[in-house]
Amino acid sequence: MRDSYDVVIVGGGAAGLGGALTLARARRSVLVIDGGAPRNAPAAHMHNYLGREGTPPRDLLAIGREEVGEYGGEFVDGHAVEAQASDDGFVVRLAGGEEISARALLVTTGLVDELPDVPGIGGRWGRDVLHCPYCHGWEARDGAIGVLATSAVATHQVLMWRQWSDNVILFTHTAQPFDPVDLEKFAASGIEVVDGRVTGLEVRGDKLTGVQVEGLGVVARDALVVPPRFVARSGLLESLGVETAVQEMGGTVLGTYVPAGPTGETTVPGVWVAGNVTDPRAQVISAAAGGVGAGAMINAALIERDVTARVEARRASGVR
Repeated sequence: MRDSYDVVIVGGGAAGLGGALTLARARRSVLVIDGGAPRNAPAAHMHNYLGREGTPPRDLLAIGREEVGEYGGEFVDGHAVEAQASDDGFVVRLAGGEEISARALLVTTGLVDELPDVPGIGGRWGRDVLHCPYCHGWEARDGAIGVLATSAVATHQVLMWRQWSDNVILFTHTAQPFDPVDLEKFAASGIEVVDGRVTGLEVRGDKLTGVQVEGLGVVARDALVVPPRFVARSGLLESLGVETAVQEMGGTVLGTYVPAGPTGETTVPGVWVAGNVTDPRAQVISAAAGGVGAGAMINAALIERDVTARVEARRASGVR
């Protein structure tokens, strides 16, 4: 690891690796700082990634690291805790105290899924406690699926999951009473509504077999859909003055994210973002694509800086 690079990328998931590969192939010096805690670590496989369908997430990251390394990209395992502007760009400080200079930053730190407070769901997350139907719907198809309601957003969720199975139950849990129009949609779709707070899960043989409902007992289910709160890992960005925003859907707060322009640029010049930190809906393939796009824009911005410096140096020498 050197003291300075053209670009430091914080976050070594699909978005970070996509940006790193693009920049390394553009002959930029690149360092990827990665804390080793990808959002999709609990999942056995990833999906909807063309050409890599069903690949274990960590296998994709290992392949990506190898590819980036072939073009000279470097890696350090650790946590970037703070960054500040400098005369030529930025200084990033690691948890161990090391400081690294960069002309530009790409932050791809992702997000944290904060799960509802129901005993047992954390240990099943990404296995048979699910969220995204595009990530897990095929695997759960035709099974007994439950949807945990904590807000009106459950209407959207339960109708979505009905696409993958005709055996879907909506557990009202802590949500407010549903609109009669929504209840009619559920009835027309064959979706059963079960009132009462969910108090836990039934697991047998390392497999979800049921959902415990207060005052009702265990309702047999093969999978449970839960609504996490998406919280951007934005600490490093906040140290630079980049602010987060609240993401809402129909008046319900879904979490936080870092707003960015169409190419990933933030409100702080020289700082870009990509992946789930700025787009909580991004799947692995779209996060990777976001990193590729941001990497290209960073390279273009550095080219402009380099050309401007050459012109100024030429003029200072008296050449016209």
